[in-house]
Amino acid sequence: MVKLTYETWDDNVVKDIIKKQADYFDVLKWAYREFKNDEIVYACSFGAEGIVLIDLISKVNKQAKIIFLDTGLHFRETYELIEQIKERYPTLDIDMVKPKLTLTEQAEQYGEQLWKSNPNLCCQIRKVEPLKEAISGKIAWISGLRREQSQLRSKTNYLNKDAKFKNIKICPLILWKWEEILTYIELNRLPYNPLHDQGYPSIGCAPCTNPVSESNDQRAGRWSGNTKSECGLHLNN
Repeated sequence: MVKLTYETWDDNVVKDIIKKQADYFDVLKWAYREFKNDEIVYACSFGAEGIVLIDLISKVNKQAKIIFLDTGLHFRETYELIEQIKERYPTLDIDMVKPKLTLTEQAEQYGEQLWKSNPNLCCQIRKVEPLKEAISGKIAWISGLRREQSQLRSKTNYLNKDAKFKNIKICPLILWKWEEILTYIELNRLPYNPLHDQGYPSIGCAPCTNPVSESNDQRAGRWSGNTKSECGLHLNN
């Protein structure tokens, strides 16, 4: 059987693969059977979904490659959580991926606080381009997208042909609800970002993330006052 890649993608083959997987955990096990460690990477934001996926991945592949897009603008709590996770899962290969431009260099070229004047460009420089470089040469990458997070994400499948990065995007948690994420964390006594308890359902860069009151939109706190709701990683060209 031909190995599944972006180039060999076949909808019927993908449907058959998914049909044989019972649930999210089977999808993860399939992914790490199908792809070697140098062929697959998990891009983790270290939000609640990320913590769940890290714990699940550790049960399947204790040497799995995990990357975090370190924009230099994340909350202190996020960086502290990453250190906790490194201590809890010492065999996982967690890499902090940084942009080519420092914040000072970015300010010199594009002006201070680019995230205010042109948030799309800021995300492109500090998230999209670093991820593109980090997964270059990889066949697949894993993401913690869930369908209930937003309308844009509601059509996400377990396996997705990612036209933006020309590879396969694997999303094991698409059917999970927010309550199930929190329950898993509680039952397994996992560390998580305390900002979740302070009204932050989705946590990104500090300047662009605000707490939200009662809202059905779990992305409402991101880029408040702006029509932007995605950093661009999951927007196909």
